[in-house]
Amino acid sequence: MLCTCFFSEGDMNTEFSFSSRRSPVVCLRGCVASSQPLASTVGLDILKRGGNAADAAVAIAAALAVTEPGSTGPGGDAFCLFYNGNTAEIRGINGSGRSPRALTLDFLEGRGFSEEAPPSVFDALNVTVPGAPACWCDAVQLFGSHKLTLQEVLSGAVDLAGAGFPVAEVTAHHWATSLSALRDAGKELGGDLLIDGHAPKCGQILKNAALAQTLKELGEQGKAAFYHGRVAKAIVDVIQQNGGVMTLDDLSSHDSEVVTPISTEFKGVRLWELPPNCQGLTALLLLNILENFPQLKGHNSADYIHVLVEAVRLALSDAQQYLGDPDHVTISMETLLDKSYSHQRAQLISMSRVMEQVEPGPMTGSDTVYFCVIDSEGNACSFVNSIYLNFGTGLVPKDCGFALQNRGAFFSLCRGHNNCVAGGKRPYHTIIPALLTDSATTPQKPKLLAALGVMGALMQPQGHVQVLLNMLEFGMNPQQALDAPRVYVQYDHKANEWLVNLEEGVDQEVADELRRRGHKVNWPITGHQRSQFGRGQIIAVGDWWNPSVTQADGLPRVLWAGSDPRADGCNKIKEKQNKTITYVTA
Repeated sequence: MLCTCFFSEGDMNTEFSFSSRRSPVVCLRGCVASSQPLASTVGLDILKRGGNAADAAVAIAAALAVTEPGSTGPGGDAFCLFYNGNTAEIRGINGSGRSPRALTLDFLEGRGFSEEAPPSVFDALNVTVPGAPACWCDAVQLFGSHKLTLQEVLSGAVDLAGAGFPVAEVTAHHWATSLSALRDAGKELGGDLLIDGHAPKCGQILKNAALAQTLKELGEQGKAAFYHGRVAKAIVDVIQQNGGVMTLDDLSSHDSEVVTPISTEFKGVRLWELPPNCQGLTALLLLNILENFPQLKGHNSADYIHVLVEAVRLALSDAQQYLGDPDHVTISMETLLDKSYSHQRAQLISMSRVMEQVEPGPMTGSDTVYFCVIDSEGNACSFVNSIYLNFGTGLVPKDCGFALQNRGAFFSLCRGHNNCVAGGKRPYHTIIPALLTDSATTPQKPKLLAALGVMGALMQPQGHVQVLLNMLEFGMNPQQALDAPRVYVQYDHKANEWLVNLEEGVDQEVADELRRRGHKVNWPITGHQRSQFGRGQIIAVGDWWNPSVTQADGLPRVLWAGSDPRADGCNKIKEKQNKTITYVTA
C-alpha cells in the first residue's frame, strides 16, 4: 500500500492522501481481505492450515478485536453471509443481540427520557446483548471446515493480544479522537485499551492480556465462556454499576439466528443481503430505484450523483419507516422489493431539481469492520462486526479486555414506531455484509461473482451500491472500485436538511451543479474526515466487469481482490504449487 501523508504539527486532520496507487491482488487458491494487515495474516494462516472461508473469517474477526478494538470486539454484534462452493447455497447468520428485558419505553420515560431527549449515546442503557461471540462460534460450527477446532481458529488472535502488536496509523488516529469524545462526555475508557492512561500512538505496542484470556476461554469452552460465568458476570456488573439494567438472564438466553438472505437482480447480477433487522434491504431498494435510470453516464458526473443522492434519500426513507425486529413487527418484504414499487418511487425524482419533503431516517455515526474470504473450494464468507460508535459505550468489563457496544442508541423512543425500544428486542441494525452472484444461472444454484462490503453506519448500503456500480457500469477492478471518490448522503437533524458529502476527487464543477439543483453540498471532504465514506473490501471471482477478456475453458477462475485505502488494510493470498506455499501482500 502506497499512501502519502502530510501532517502539520498538532493537527491530525490535515491532508491525508488515500490514493492507494496499488494494483488489485490476483490469485487462484484463496484470498482474504480486511482493514488490518495483521488480521489478514491471521486469516491467511487458517487457510494454510486447512481451514475454509468461514474458519478464516472468524479468525480475522477475533484478530480485529485485538488490533481495532474501537471498531469491533466481543462486546459487539456480527452478521455473516456464507456461499457454499459445493452446493451454491447461500445462508446467513444474524448475530445481533437484543435489549435487556427490563428496557421498555415505559421504563425510559419513567427516567425522564423521550424521543426528543434520549439517553446519551454512551449511556449504559444503550448496551444490547453482545451477539458477536455467539456468531463466531456458530459460523465455525455451521459453515466451518471442521478440520480446525474453535480453539485453533482463535489461537492467532490470542497470540496477537498476549504478545502485543504495533498500532497502525489510521487506527491510532481514531483511537485518540474516540478517547477524546468519551472524555468530553464525562466518560472513561477501560485501562486494558490504553497505555498509561493514553491512547496508543502509531507504532506503539499494545498488549491486552485480559482480551487474550477472554478469547482463550471462548476457544476452549465455546459460547458458555461468554454468556455464563466470569465474563457474563463482569458484563452485568459494569453495566449495572453505570445505571444499566442488563441481567445474567438476558445474556444466558441469547442465541444467533440462521436466516435466509434477500436479494434483487440488477443488470445481469444479483446482490444478496441479510434481511431485517439489519439494513441490507436499503441497498436492494436503492438498486431497484437506480434500475429506472439506465441512461445515466459518466462516473461521478452531476447527473449520476444527483440521481444516486435522490435514490438514497428514498431508500433510507423507506428503510426508516419499515425496518425493525421481525419478531416484533411485520415487514412486507415482497411488496418493498417488487420492481413496480421501485418504479413508482423513481417517478418522484426530477433530473433538474432536488425533491422536497423526503422523510429522513435516524442518522448518526458508526465504527465497524468488514472483511471477506474466498477459499480454494469456492466457499465465500462475507462478514461484518461492530460495537457501533467508536469504543461503543466505553464500558470495559473487569479483566475482559473489550468495550461494550451502544447499539441500543439506534432505537426510537417514538411509541408505535417499528423500531421503538422494547424489552428483548433487536434494534434497527446498520451493519451489512454482501455477496454478488450472476443472475443467468438458476436461482437455486447461483454462480459466485464476489464477496463485498463497505462499513460505516448508513454509508454501508450507499457504499455497497457505489462500488458495485463502479465495477458493473464503469468497468473498474475491485481496487479501482474502492479507490474511487465516494458520495455520502446523510440527514442533519439540527439543520433539518439533507447533506451531500463529496469526497476529494469529485470535480468542483459537479459540486457547483449539484448546488444549483438545490442540494446542500459539502465539498471537498479530505484527510481523516474521509472515514465517513466507509472502508470496504472486495474479493471477486473472475474479471466479470471486463467483458473483453475471456478465460480459456478448463482453467480455474482467478480471484481479484481490493482493500480500501481509507484503512490500514491489505489483501493476502494463498498459492500452493508443488507443496510450496507463497503469499503476497498488497
